[in-house]
Amino acid sequence: MNNLPSDSLRILEARDLTVNLGGREILNIPTFEVRQNEVLVVIGPNGSGKSTLVLTLGLLLKPDTGTILFHGQPVTSRSHIFSTRRCFAMVFQEALLLDASVWENVTLGLHLHGINRKEVQIRANRWMDRFGIASLAKRQAKTLSGGEAKRASLARAFVLQPEILFLDEPFNALDTPTRQALLEDFEDVLRETHMTTVMVTHDHNEALSLADRIVVMIEGKVRQTGIPEEVFASPTDEKVADFIEAGNILQGTVEQKDGLALVKVTGNRIVQAVSYLPSGTRVAMFLPYEDVTIAVGKTEGVISSARNQMKGTIIKAFPQGSQLKVTIDCGFLISCLITRRSWEDMKLETGSEVTASFKASALHLITKP
Repeated sequence: MNNLPSDSLRILEARDLTVNLGGREILNIPTFEVRQNEVLVVIGPNGSGKSTLVLTLGLLLKPDTGTILFHGQPVTSRSHIFSTRRCFAMVFQEALLLDASVWENVTLGLHLHGINRKEVQIRANRWMDRFGIASLAKRQAKTLSGGEAKRASLARAFVLQPEILFLDEPFNALDTPTRQALLEDFEDVLRETHMTTVMVTHDHNEALSLADRIVVMIEGKVRQTGIPEEVFASPTDEKVADFIEAGNILQGTVEQKDGLALVKVTGNRIVQAVSYLPSGTRVAMFLPYEDVTIAVGKTEGVISSARNQMKGTIIKAFPQGSQLKVTIDCGFLISCLITRRSWEDMKLETGSEVTASFKASALHLITKP
C-alpha cells in the first residue's frame, strides 16, 4: 500500500521470542520487526501461532524468553509495559463490546486515558462518522448487527490514535457483502492515516489488498517475509507454497542443459524451467495458476511462445470466486483459473481434451533435501 523503503524506521522489534503453552512450543521467533507507517499482515494456517504472536507483540501475553523493543528501547519493567500498552490499540475477531451504548463503547478508552471532554467529543464524532455509525450513537451495542459491531470496535480503536494498531482476524464471520464494504472502508482509512498496523488474517485477498509486507507463519516460526507479490509468486519453501494455495506444486528431478532445467515429473513427463540448478537436484516447482493457459484440442497447431505445452483432459472444474479452477490430467495434474465466460465460449466440460501451456520462466524452483 505505502511502498515503504526497506530502511524505514523500526518502531517495534522482537528478539529471541519464545512462547510455550501446555508444554508445547507455540512461538519461536529469532527476530521480528514492524516498520513505522507500514501495514504488516501475518498469515498462516490455523494453529501456526499468529494470534499468539500478535498478543505477545501487543504486550498482552508474556513470552517465556525474548525481548520486545519499542522505539529501540526494551520493554521490561511493569510500568514500562503499562505505559507502552497505552500506545497500542487492539481489535479482536469478536467485537467485545460492553452492554452499553455505542457512544459509551467508542469513548471508553478515551476516558480511561484521561482525555478531556471536548477532545473526546471531537475524536468520537470524527471516527463514528468515518466508519458510518454516527447515527447509532445512542443504540445499545447488543442490538447491533455483526458489521455494525465491527465498525464500532474499529472506531473505538482509532479514536485512541494509537502508534500501532493490532488486529486479529478483524473481518472474520461477516457475510460477504458486509465484509467487502467494511474492508474497502478500512483500506481507505489506512491510506488516509498511514497508521502502523499489524494484522492477522487467513484470507489471502485481504493480505494482498492491504499489506505492505506479508509474514508467513507455519508451526510457530516465520517461514517467509516479503512484499505480497514476492511471497505469492516465489514462496521460499514447499510448506509456504502449499499454504498460499496460489499455484501448482510439481515434484521432479533436474537435468541441466545450459540454464534450462529439464525436470522429470510424474509419468516421466518433462517440464522445462529456467534454472542453473545442477543435474540430479530434487525440486518442488511452484507454478501460479494464472500463468497456465488452456486451449481446446491437441498440441499440434497451438501457437504459443510457451516452452511447455501439455496435452491433457479436464477432470474437474471447481468454482473459485468469479472464476473456475480447472484441473487437467496431463500425465500429472495441473490446474489453472479461467473465467466462466471463457469456459462457456470454449464449450468446455469435464472430459474435454485441451492443451495446457506455460512458460519456462513461470516456474519457481524450490530445492528439496
